[in-house]
Parts: sequence; structure tokens; C-alpha cells
Amino acid sequence: MEVLPLLIIPFLGTLIGAGFVLFLGDSLVGRLHKALLGFASGVMVAAAVWSLLIPAMEESAARLESEWFPAVAGLLLGVGFMLLLDTVIPHLHADSDNPEGPRSTLGRSSMLVLAVTLHNIPEGMAVGVVAAGALSGEVGISLGGGLALAVGIALQNIPEGAVVSLPLRATGNSRKRAFAYGALSGVVEPLSAIATIFAIEHIMGAFPYILAFAAGAMIYVVVEELIPESHSGKHSNIPTITFAIGFALMMALDVALG
Repeated sequence: MEVLPLLIIPFLGTLIGAGFVLFLGDSLVGRLHKALLGFASGVMVAAAVWSLLIPAMEESAARLESEWFPAVAGLLLGVGFMLLLDTVIPHLHADSDNPEGPRSTLGRSSMLVLAVTLHNIPEGMAVGVVAAGALSGEVGISLGGGLALAVGIALQNIPEGAVVSLPLRATGNSRKRAFAYGALSGVVEPLSAIATIFAIEHIMGAFPYILAFAAGAMIYVVVEELIPESHSGKHSNIPTITFAIGFALMMALDVALG
């Protein structure tokens, strides 16, 4: 029960973001959209470094193993895993009219939801692996560190929820339907977190690798999607500034609560 808030908090961020469609217009203003994407990128990169990669290296050192190898191997496997999902799952990004992945008969709304759902998987995994580490008591991860990660992911989930619900509203869906789709895209986070916790119970020896795996998956999302989208067109300095703010905030949260 003590980790239940860690599993719920990120999903609440998605709900808040999806709720934008209930009281805003049909789309985010260009500069605001860029600012939110930059902020989300900064939070995710800082979370990957402070909450996942550094603990992975510390845990490897504590086990008298190679300090760097599990972090490097796990990170590359995480990137490869997300690349595979991007290749085999049909999805559509909000700023594009060209679907990615295999050809599909799915509608635009479903493919928009799949795009964000796909990229919510590593965030759920990250929360799950940190929660499992805190529960085990065998590694140097505290519930405070897990809370910092959960709050950080919730903050960056706010723009992600809006990025799903607002474009759906703009394409003719009702506000309630657009909100429901936005909320649905975040359900995968607590589910993947729970699955990760159960998996780690059986492979605790691979804990440093799993930490780094989640970090690599998150970094893939940032580099592949968030940064390119935030820097397209004009005003690219805005997401750069908000990236720094998000990074600094997540770093401070991790140190203060961890």
C-alpha cells in the first residue's frame, strides 16, 4: 500500500493534461505547446539520469560488479526496445499526418492515443522499478526517491495528456470523448509499473540493468519525439529554456526527496 501513491501520481498528471480540453480551446497555442514539450523533455532526461542511471551505477558498484557496464547495456537495450515498439505498433503523432509503424485500418483518434500510450510505457516502467527497489530494502533507493520520480513524471504527463485530448477535439470529437481518450492513454503507466514490480521480484539480480533499461526507453522518447517536435518551426529558444527549467526542477526534486 505504501507504493500505491507512486503508481497513481503519474496517471493524475495525465488526467490533468487531458482535462485541458474541457475548458480550453481546440488546441494549445504554439508557444505554450513548445514550452510544455521542452519542460517535459527536461524532466524526463533529469529523471533518467538522477533517478535511474546514477542509482544503476551505484547499485552495480555496491555489488562489486562493473560500475558502468550494466548502465550502458541496460540503456542501449531500452533504446532498442522502444525502437522495436515504434516499428511494430501503428501510431500517429499529433504534429503529423503520416502514420508510423505497419499499415493499419485504425482511425486517426486511435492512432493518436497509441502514440502517447506507446511512450508512456517507459515512464510506468521507471516508476515500477524504483518502487520495487524501495520495497526490497536491498538497494539504495528510498520511497522519497520514488516519490520524486513519480511527481516529476506527473508534471511532464500534463502536456502529454493535453497533446492527446486537444488534437482529438480539433478533429471533431466531443470534449468528453477527447478527455476520455486522453485519460485512456495514461492507463498504461500504472499497469506497466505493476508489471515491472512483479517481474523484478523474480529477477532482482538484474536490478541495475532494469533501472538503466527504463532510462534508455525514456531518453529514446525525448530524442525521437519530444525535442524534434518542440524545436520545429519558430521560437525554438522557448523549449530550450523550459527544458532547462524542467531538468533543474526534477534534479532538485530528486535530491530533496531522495
